[in-house]
Amino acid sequence: MNEKSDIYRIKKDDREFVLIGTAHISQVSRDLVRATIEAEAPDTVCVELDEGRLKSIKEPDLWKKTDLKQVIKNKQLGTLIANLVLGSYQKRMGAQTGVKPGSELKEAVDCAEGRGTELVLADRDIKITLRRTWACTPWYRKLSLLGGLFASIFDKTEVSEEDLAKIKEQDALSAMMQDFGKSFPEVKQVLIDERDQFLASKIKNAPGKKIVAVVGAGHMNGIAKIIEEDRELPSEESISVIPKSAPIWKIIGWAIPVAIIASIIAVGVHAGFEKAGELSLQWAMLTGGGAMLGTVIAGGHPVTILVALVAAPFTGLTPLIGVGFFTALTQVYMRPPRVSEMETLADDIWQVRRWWKNRVTRVILCFLCPGIPAIIGKILAIFKIYQAF
Repeated sequence: MNEKSDIYRIKKDDREFVLIGTAHISQVSRDLVRATIEAEAPDTVCVELDEGRLKSIKEPDLWKKTDLKQVIKNKQLGTLIANLVLGSYQKRMGAQTGVKPGSELKEAVDCAEGRGTELVLADRDIKITLRRTWACTPWYRKLSLLGGLFASIFDKTEVSEEDLAKIKEQDALSAMMQDFGKSFPEVKQVLIDERDQFLASKIKNAPGKKIVAVVGAGHMNGIAKIIEEDRELPSEESISVIPKSAPIWKIIGWAIPVAIIASIIAVGVHAGFEKAGELSLQWAMLTGGGAMLGTVIAGGHPVTILVALVAAPFTGLTPLIGVGFFTALTQVYMRPPRVSEMETLADDIWQVRRWWKNRVTRVILCFLCPGIPAIIGKILAIFKIYQAF
C-alpha cells in the first residue's frame, strides 16, 4: 500500500515493512525519518549503510587518517578516487541545502540506538559495489563512465529542497532510472538492481514483526516490488564477488609483451644485436620518456620523475601493474600529505587550480598522469619495431 510518496507500507502475513524513501541531502527526509521511527516504534530499523559508511558517519574525521601508502599498496587508489569524487559531490550538494550527506541515515541510527531498537546495516560494502561496477562495465563504456565522473567535477548545478522533492516523485525517478539504464545498463545492474536485491534480502530477513527501512528514494520501488512479489533472490554471496576478467583478455595482455620481446630478439638474429639494442633503447626512451612527461605534468617530486623513467619500460611489458602504482607510491613517500590537506581535500578537488597545491591530489595526479603518455610511447615503440622488419 502506497501511503504517500516518501513512505511505502507492506504487510506480509503477520509482518509489516515500512519503507522510507529519502534524499541523502534533505532536511525534510531527516525529519521524516525521526518522525516515522518514533510513530511506528519498530522492532528493527534497517539502514542503507555498510560497516565502513556507518563508521564514517559516526566518526566524520576518520577518513583524514587514511594511510595513502597502504591504499596504494593494496591497489585501492582507484576506488578511493571514485569514493572521493562521489562523496565530495554529495558534500557540495549538501552545502547548498545546509544538510550533511547521509544525515537522514545518521538520524535513523541515532533513533534506533536511542530507543534500544535492533539496527541492521542492509547495504553491500561500497568497495565491492564500486569494484563490481568497474569489472562488469565493458571497456567501451568505461570511457564514458570516467568521462561522466570527471565531468561531475565541473558541474555547477544548484539544488534546493524543492528540487529534491520533485526528483523524489516516483514518475520522475522512474524516468531517470530508465534513461540511466539505457546509457549504462551494466552500471545500473550493479548500482541499482543488485543493491535493490541485497537491501531487500536484508530487510526481509531482519528480526521482528515491524521493520522500518531507511533507503534512498531510487531504491524504494525496486525493494517494495521484490518484497511484495516475494521474488526468489540471488544469494548475498553471489552478488558480492568481484567478477574475474575473461581469459581472452589475460591471453591478450601477455601475448602483446611476449610478441614485443620476441620481435626484438628476431630483429637481433636477422639484423644484428646492435639493431636489437637500438630498438630496446628506443622502447625504454619512448615508454619511460612518456611516463616521465606525465609525471612532470602531475608536479611529481624529482625522484618520482626518475622512477617513472625507470619503471615504465618494465611495466609496459606486463599487464599486472601500471607505472602509476610506482609513481604514486614514490610521491606519497617523498611528499607525505599534511593533515591540513586531508581536511581540505573534499573542497580542493572541485578547484582544478588547487590540484597541484594539495599533496593528496598531487599523489592522485601522479597515479593518473603517467599512464596515457606511457601508452602513447609504447605504441610509437611498437611501430619502430614493426618498421625494423
